[in-house]
Amino acid sequence: MAGCDFQYTKVRFFVGYDVYTDIICTFFEEKLKTMNRKDEREKKRWGYKEARETLHKREREAHKGMFGHGLLIAGSKGRMGAAILSAMACMRSGAGMLTVHLPTRGEVALHATLPEVMLSLDASQDQISKIPPKDTYTAVGIGPGIGQESETKAAVLDLVGTCRVPLVVDADGLNILAGQVNGLRRLKPGTILTPHPKEFDRLSSVEGHHPFERERCAGVMAREYGIIVVLKGGFTTIHTPSGETFVHTGGNPGMATAGSGDVLTGIVLGLLAQGYTAEEAALFGVYLHGAAGDQAARVWSEESMLAGDICRKLGEVFQSLRDDKTIT
Repeated sequence: MAGCDFQYTKVRFFVGYDVYTDIICTFFEEKLKTMNRKDEREKKRWGYKEARETLHKREREAHKGMFGHGLLIAGSKGRMGAAILSAMACMRSGAGMLTVHLPTRGEVALHATLPEVMLSLDASQDQISKIPPKDTYTAVGIGPGIGQESETKAAVLDLVGTCRVPLVVDADGLNILAGQVNGLRRLKPGTILTPHPKEFDRLSSVEGHHPFERERCAGVMAREYGIIVVLKGGFTTIHTPSGETFVHTGGNPGMATAGSGDVLTGIVLGLLAQGYTAEEAALFGVYLHGAAGDQAARVWSEESMLAGDICRKLGEVFQSLRDDKTIT
């Protein structure tokens, strides 16, 4: 990653709904030109049409075992809300079953809020100290609210080094990887990382990135390690191992609120658990997150919406895709 050497990446734009935003494309074009980069991009939308085509059909005789069993490792003392938000988003995204591994302190809060999930209680009351057997699950998510205690760090590194099922890593899971020499090399190809800008800067060992330099480095990281990097922000970018970059122009400033990233992690985990490929889960997950966030802002306003409101609007987005009706 030194110097973030790279070859030019094709960029595809996708939007929250079925409207292509030329203003955003022009914005990125002008910014890229100022960096003296050769413009070889193809613009291709990934929006409502692609989301509808990606959505899996549910058969009438389906049962919960057909929609996967996710494992979410989340929460620590004072941060159990992150586990609750992520778990709720996972279930609202269609996972058949979810087990949440969390410190024993969080048992009552999580079961009182979300009785649909199963619990795996850590030996520690306040933090994650050990990872349960994970290969019986169809996908794993780790990071929301886990903190960076020494036992937690060891547990995270053990997980990423041995996990053989689809994996999404967020929040302190990323910070723990960033603190390790060659931490990213532990990751299984196809792993999804969902950093915000500061988390990404720690992962790339470069502080104070220019936003467009950060995007270039994210593309390098995705190709070098064979992973998918979802770089969260006002215009979230998704970088794939094949060298493609997708820019999401949906969503709104109201989503810049505590817990919003935990919700995205849960959505992506829910999709992975159901058998969506890593690239599908990343692209579709970001789409669902942004579309639900826009619906939430319409009801509660950008100022008053909460991360939990994004979860509450996921059903409307799924229903619009099933009924082939764009949200207005």
